[in-house]
Amino acid sequence: MSADKPGTSAAAPTPEADGGAGDMQALAKGGRTNFFGFLLRLAARLPFLFIAGRLYGADALGRFASALVVVELIALICSMGEKRGLAQRLTEGEGEPVNLVYDGLLLALIFSAIAAGLLWLVPAPMFPNGMNSQLDRLLVLAIPAYALTEILLAAQAYRFDIAATVRARAIVEPWTISIAAGAFYFIVPDAGLAMAYLASIYAGLLAALWPFMRDYGLPRGWRPHPVAMSKMSARALPLATADAIEWGTRRLDIFILGFFAAPAAVGIYYVAQQVASLPQKLKTSFEPILGPVITRNLKSKNYSAIASQVRQVGFWIIAAQAGIALALAIPGEAVMGLVGPNFVGGTGALAFLLIAEVVAATAVVSEAALVYMARVRNLWISIATIALQAAITIGLMIGIESYGLPEPYKAAGAAAALMLALGAASLVKATLLSRLLGAPVNNWRWALVWASAPAMAVGYAATWLPEWMELLVGIPAILATYGYVIWHKGFGPEDRVLFRKNISGDKAKAENASTPE
Repeated sequence: MSADKPGTSAAAPTPEADGGAGDMQALAKGGRTNFFGFLLRLAARLPFLFIAGRLYGADALGRFASALVVVELIALICSMGEKRGLAQRLTEGEGEPVNLVYDGLLLALIFSAIAAGLLWLVPAPMFPNGMNSQLDRLLVLAIPAYALTEILLAAQAYRFDIAATVRARAIVEPWTISIAAGAFYFIVPDAGLAMAYLASIYAGLLAALWPFMRDYGLPRGWRPHPVAMSKMSARALPLATADAIEWGTRRLDIFILGFFAAPAAVGIYYVAQQVASLPQKLKTSFEPILGPVITRNLKSKNYSAIASQVRQVGFWIIAAQAGIALALAIPGEAVMGLVGPNFVGGTGALAFLLIAEVVAATAVVSEAALVYMARVRNLWISIATIALQAAITIGLMIGIESYGLPEPYKAAGAAAALMLALGAASLVKATLLSRLLGAPVNNWRWALVWASAPAMAVGYAATWLPEWMELLVGIPAILATYGYVIWHKGFGPEDRVLFRKNISGDKAKAENASTPE
């Protein structure tokens, strides 16, 4: 596979062919592409939050957020774990690749249509705090589109086309919802958020469908068999459940807040979560590339290569997330104030959520291998994680209410519960994977501390500036300081692969030969 042309899998290098350099090249290329995608998400997400906060207000945003929890969770379950399971089915070569993808698409369409119909008839779970408009019920139409998009992007990622995910998730969806939210406010102000979300989901589906049809096309001799598809459903159940639980840990807090807090508090928390989810995309977007790489190494029983890849990708993710977390958390009041003065109370929740994303990176990268090596044990760990999160969250909500603390404390408490639960999951999953592989998978390095200390000092100094300068000057200064130290003190030659377009042996030799001593 060429590093610059990720179109097909036929030419993809294998560990046997190049000693794993091709795998690391694919992972590095995916990382570079997704860091660019992160910048695009940042540029596109902030306008939506600004429009939603300033035009619609915290109450409407809170009711909208509560509905999305149910819609997106059901859609993810209906994708039947294909976000990661598809890579294993394609690697095992159970049939014509394009037909295997269409099996998954058909199954997802059937389940999502049933789920959407039931939720349309019984919409109460979506709206614990009421609806903004009767048109909000149309949000169920997002379920099939969301599920199909997940599978289409997973199919593209199997061919190392991570750019398709960036286009759909980082450009088309966020910019569509930002523009549509502004437009619909003047057409159907009460239902503008719901209509904008629907527009973004279907725009993302079209953006995913275009490259899929180019690379895979229509099925060839495809005849769906109910018995085979039922077996596929049973096999996918643990993976689909694990996906739903992993995703649910990022939304359970909103669901519980919907019962304990006012809609405005939920809306403020939603904004903090959307800002904090930006660095989360750095790790979740590695999953489509990491999945095919791991399945190939599992097939050849190359466990040491898997451990090395988990450590490497884990450090890349943590290093990037830590810098972004510092840049967004230290000027947190200014960041939240962009959405509106009423949202500044979510600064504490933002800080906890950003820390949670950093500590969760180890769990997510470890799970990328565990879903293939120990999917049932991984499932039980995930269930225990979300149960722990629920228990801590509810306990904190009850405690905050008993002491009569204001609403922002509830948001911060929910975020702290998430941080603690994800930290426990990272520890347990990394330990299990290390035992299975017979090699360490720990990605912690003390260089993260050495880079964070001066960045925090720079950030603290920036908080004395006017708010607009704190954002325009402080955030770049924090990132620059952190990046300089982590590059010189934390990144070795193997880490800097992430920033090179070619790491193949022949080209590396050619570069060395052309470099004067």
